[in-house]
Amino acid sequence: MNAAYRHGARAARRRGARRLSTEPGRVLRVLGIESTCDDTAAAVVSSDGRVLGEASRHQYHVHEPHGGIVPALAADQHLRSIPLVVRAALAQAGMRIGDVDAVAVARGPGMPGGLTVGLAAAKTLACVHALPLVGVHHMEAHALMARMTQALAFPYVCLLASGGHTLTLAVHGVNEHTLIGSTRDDSVGEAFDKVARELRVPWLDTQHGGGAGAALEALAREGDATRFAMPVPMDKAGSAASPDFSFSGLKTHVRGLCASDAFDARSRQDRADAAAAFQRAAVTHLRKKTALAIARARDVLGADPQSLVVSGGVASNQAVRSALGALAAQHGLALACPPPQLCADNGVMIGWAGIERLRCGLLDPYSIDFIQRWPLDRLKHMGYRRRSSSFEPDPCD
Repeated sequence: MNAAYRHGARAARRRGARRLSTEPGRVLRVLGIESTCDDTAAAVVSSDGRVLGEASRHQYHVHEPHGGIVPALAADQHLRSIPLVVRAALAQAGMRIGDVDAVAVARGPGMPGGLTVGLAAAKTLACVHALPLVGVHHMEAHALMARMTQALAFPYVCLLASGGHTLTLAVHGVNEHTLIGSTRDDSVGEAFDKVARELRVPWLDTQHGGGAGAALEALAREGDATRFAMPVPMDKAGSAASPDFSFSGLKTHVRGLCASDAFDARSRQDRADAAAAFQRAAVTHLRKKTALAIARARDVLGADPQSLVVSGGVASNQAVRSALGALAAQHGLALACPPPQLCADNGVMIGWAGIERLRCGLLDPYSIDFIQRWPLDRLKHMGYRRRSSSFEPDPCD
């Protein structure tokens, strides 16, 4: 492997390989590629916070008949869509691949099939054009996204709520995060999706903010959240003090309600009332556990955090934003959320995380592989070092 790298590096120097320059005032432009789950996305992002070009393709029509994401079908759709979204993002930016300063790609966590497709595309583009490569942790990208659109200094507390993850973090800086609480079973986004299926709610088929969870939120606006009793998870003496989350019991309660005589599945009002009751219980759970995380973050950080960041796909839910905004105000924190269209998985967040890591000199060699399960607090222990070129191999290569 080292011989291959030496040969590639010599060839790159003959072609004028791109060496990363991060001098103050220079605007970087990065292509970001996202393919961790069921959205294929690419974007060209600049270090001054502009989205120069963006394209995405969702897969709702493929997965809705199955009631959830089918990994093999998702990988096939990524394979079909990656060339098209990359081309569209570059065209919208008025650029060719050689005009960008680096390529960033979601390396994990996620589904192996989709990660493989995204990595293969990014590594090939970067290596052929001798561009720096940045492998991005999908959850770090969500945690950093708000810094592109708002003046947000480290450290801060982050609630990351999505279809695949629900956790709270103390964010010390780029590449350094301390996990405070995480889900013991389902993620909040997964619970929204499964309850939507239980209530037979058709998915919203929109380019941004669609899917089962968004459809459930829309139905909940029509409902009475007080009509059906819904337990708030982990609210008893033995678990109330834990910062962890749990949504499986709430999901099971909805299933039991739907099977009871008190519920008529043919009634839209019944379904709306159940959706509203579920959403209220889930949001209350998020608020209470995030409050515990804020208190613990002060000890973890050794200082008072100034901001609460809420990110991930569920952060676009208006009930979630409202409840967490009130919580932040109660603790004297500024609430920072990405715009709703940048809460779900997207290429912009990967490109921006790539820029944040580039500024720290955290490039990756072209030999990187995907990491299916990748706890975010492992990042700081992975031995990242500053490098000026992706042709520089790791010692183990």
